[in-house]
Amino acid sequence: MSYLIIGLGNPGKKYENTRHNIGRRVVEALAKKLGIEFREDKKAFGKIAQTKIKKSGIILLLPETFMNNSGKSAGLAAKYYKIKPANIFVVHDDSDIEFGKIKISFGKHSAGHKGVESVIKNLKTNELWRFRVGIRPPKEKRRMKAEKLVLQKFAPNEEKTLKKIIKETIEDIEIKIK
Repeated sequence: MSYLIIGLGNPGKKYENTRHNIGRRVVEALAKKLGIEFREDKKAFGKIAQTKIKKSGIILLLPETFMNNSGKSAGLAAKYYKIKPANIFVVHDDSDIEFGKIKISFGKHSAGHKGVESVIKNLKTNELWRFRVGIRPPKEKRRMKAEKLVLQKFAPNEEKTLKKIIKETIEDIEIKIK
């Protein structure tokens, strides 16, 4: 059995530490924990790293497309590696969830997340796992537009919590692997 774990975000230094890139950060940290490195895969429009966990094949994907076109990369990788949708994990930011919280869902619609919409559209199904990492600042009283919030960088005082969130998300991913 193989799994495709996709870290959604935007490529490039400009977006590196933005809230929108939390999915990429989680998958990069997972690769580091597993001691594997990403390589460019132009056919999949992304970076790929591979290993095994619990005798299952693991393919990590960082799409090198912008967030709203992540499905192009996800669809090509899923097809090439012959991964069933139920074995696809998409790790992404969620502006409806408070920073510090993680929600795991299966078979749900995108809830307006353009990257997730792109993945669902390209895979032609929503029957996949989503690891939704909250990015909404807890002290925010009024609702900031998601377009503005996602491009904010994490504040230095959030980095300690961020490390904990990344660690917890990785643990959640590892639990779901059979």
